Amino acid sequence: MLNYEQAVAWIHSRLRLGIKPGLMRMNHLLDELGNPHQKLKTVHIGGTNGKGSTVTYLRNVLQEAGYTVGTFTSPYFERFNERISMNGDPVSDEDLTRLVEKVKPIAETMEQSEWGAPSEFEVITAMSFYYFAELKSVDLVLYEVGLGGRLDSTNVITPMISVITSIGMDHMQFLGNRLEDIAFEKAGIIKPNTSVISGVHQLEAKKVIEETAFERESDVFQLGQDFTAERLSLLEKGERFEYRSPIQHEVFELSMLGTHQINNAALAIKVVELLVKNHEMKIEPEHIKTGLKKASWPGRMEALSATREIYIDGAHNPEGVDALVKTIKERFLHKKVTVLFSALHDKELRPMISRLEEAVDDIGFTTFDFPRVASVEELYEASTHPNKAEVHDWKKYLEEKIAIMKEDEVLLITGSLYFLSEVKPYLLPLLENYRKK
Repeated sequence: MLNYEQAVAWIHSRLRLGIKPGLMRMNHLLDELGNPHQKLKTVHIGGTNGKGSTVTYLRNVLQEAGYTVGTFTSPYFERFNERISMNGDPVSDEDLTRLVEKVKPIAETMEQSEWGAPSEFEVITAMSFYYFAELKSVDLVLYEVGLGGRLDSTNVITPMISVITSIGMDHMQFLGNRLEDIAFEKAGIIKPNTSVISGVHQLEAKKVIEETAFERESDVFQLGQDFTAERLSLLEKGERFEYRSPIQHEVFELSMLGTHQINNAALAIKVVELLVKNHEMKIEPEHIKTGLKKASWPGRMEALSATREIYIDGAHNPEGVDALVKTIKERFLHKKVTVLFSALHDKELRPMISRLEEAVDDIGFTTFDFPRVASVEELYEASTHPNKAEVHDWKKYLEEKIAIMKEDEVLLITGSLYFLSEVKPYLLPLLENYRKK
């Protein structure tokens, strides 16, 4: 019998196996588990950016309509258990331990087999299938792709609907150096005779998705063509936008910030339309409005203080930085913006940093304890900003910065989500103490 700490340690021990694209091991592992994935109703969500936000919009709308919704997402933000959740509640320590005890003997037997040992992500994916099929009763599970799509371990499902949120230059060592190559991998989640909803905007990427869907006799619903979303106004803490499709014309509000969040919400609305039209789910307009308004996703322009303008945002690739810069220019044009940035060194660092520099007054570069993390010096040297700084102690830097912040200042901590997952629990008690003063 394992305890929770031992169970999580065993899962993390699979990291030594690295990323292992391909579905052979996954199919064998699931065969041994009784193919639990075949018992589930699912929606499959891939893309470079926007997956997590689209999942949370969908989950909240479906919950408002009375459905029990499972989610499988990555990476986790504060606790490992978040990756497998039901109605937003992470899997319990006890259930996660049970799942490891179920999967571990099969995974270890496979090490000596023709299939080879399953990776960490394959193990977690299999655990999620078993959890939702055998341990909990759910109406629907939203599966977020881990990496790419075509060879991702989640791609064993036959979903009711597939979603491709966006295409961008990320994970190129696995997916290729051209948009067409990356789009080909993302389009791998499109299944025969299964509708696909796309938020992709680049012509060359859209062409790949359309061609793949045509080959598989699947309908494509393209944002900007088959349905549209247009911002009406900036809310103090959110967005107000108009959504149009052949099925409905409505105005919605969000509590999340940025034009990109309007696009993500539009994708979720279109999924809901197809679930109602083609899969007889009962979801009313009020469920959509309330669910979208309630939705929040940690680390995405998340405000940490009610009294100071302090945000964290996981802009960890060029497209994510573009969205962040657009939000800064829209919302903080007449304020002094300071950014603290940290990232993994296998990312496109120079394009990300140079883009950020356009929109900020001061920028600090730091590091944290994590594999593949970029050094302070590496980030600093990639910058040409006149007001740049090396930050070797990010905790001390944030304490000092927050202590002297003025009303017209904004502090934004961004870059790796792994970094933000350390920053947030450190800052919240600090900010609470300031609030009480």
